[in-house]
This record gives sequence, C-alpha cells and structure tokens, in this order.
Amino acid sequence: MVKVAALATDGLEEIELTGPQEALEKAGATVTVISLKAGEFQAVNKDIYPSNKIRADLAIADAKAEDYDALLLPGGLASPDALRMNKDVVAFARAFVKANKPIAAICHGAQTLIEVNELKGRTVTSWPAIRTDLENAGATWVDNEVVVDGPYVFSRCPDDIPAFNKAIIKHFKIA
Repeated sequence: MVKVAALATDGLEEIELTGPQEALEKAGATVTVISLKAGEFQAVNKDIYPSNKIRADLAIADAKAEDYDALLLPGGLASPDALRMNKDVVAFARAFVKANKPIAAICHGAQTLIEVNELKGRTVTSWPAIRTDLENAGATWVDNEVVVDGPYVFSRCPDDIPAFNKAIIKHFKIA
C-alpha cells in the first residue's frame, strides 16, 4: 500500500487536500495529514471563506519522510506560506527530493519546493500568482492543467483537480 504524506495548515484550500485525498484513498493509498502541530486547523474555501476544520494526523516535528512513499502539497494562500517558513517542513520536503520520491503540488503548494531549492531546470505549473517566484527559482512555468516533470506533478487550481487526481494516482503508482 502506498503511503502519502500531505502537508497542510491553517489557510489550506480545503478541496485541494480533500479532493486528492479522497481519490488517493479510493485508489488504495493511505494519506496522512501532517501539519505544524497535531489537532485541528482551519481550512478555507476560495482562499478567504472559512470552511471546515481539518484534523492533522501528525505534527511535522514527529513525522519522518522515510515512512512515506509520496508527498502531496495542497495550496491555498496561507497554508503554503506558513509551511515554507518552517524548517522542519522544508527538511521533510527536502528528504523526499533527495530520495527521488514522487511529489505532487497544486496551486500555491509549490512554494514549499521553492524553499527546497530543487526546481532549477524543471517545468512547472501553479496558480499564476506564484509564477514569478517559480521562475526566480529556476523553473519554466507553463499554463497547463497538469505538468509532470521527473518526480514532480504540478497543477494550477481547484478546477484542475480531476486531471490532477488522475495524474497523481498514476505517478504515485497506486493504480
């Protein structure tokens, strides 16, 4: 069974976690939600409207990258911004990169990968607002619903979730 770590915290765009999580679990994977601390955090809808509370299964301080086969980085405005500022999150993501494990990022989720400093020469997509950040990190940004480059899968926004789900299930070798 494929074990997927999903990194998120307050300000997560809810559907960018719950949509892929549901698809991955339906395909047979196990998804562990990892946050800055254990317990609940506040998700949002359309980046500003509070939606449901999400329960983190594990705090990042207690998570080990070697326990997982793949990494999911959902977006939202605030969640990726907070995650990229946390040294434990960056080290966790870097461990996936160094082990060449598959990583999927949607919307602003790719911001964590900017901190890992491993996007140079990669082709990516994201929410258009972080295009310049990704290009400054050395990536080539394209406006496609899904981009696969090496171990990475990128997607733009909630509208792309059906295509993103299909791509990550294949890329994570679940089905």
